[in-house]
Amino acid sequence: MLAAVGAVVFAIAYLINVTNTSTDAAFTPQALTIAGLCFVALHLAGFGAGWSYPAGRRRRR
Repeated sequence: MLAAVGAVVFAIAYLINVTNTSTDAAFTPQALTIAGLCFVALHLAGFGAGWSYPAGRRRRR
């Protein structure tokens, strides 16, 4: 899920960069790229991956 958020942030940064839109200092393409990288890093670290069941609680057949 966090990887999808990162992809959206990357797309917004790309559009701001391509159109040369003037924005506030907090929403520069570089700042959005760093935010997107943080979201992707959190996804790769395992945060936001969803719920999982513990291995000991599964039913054996």
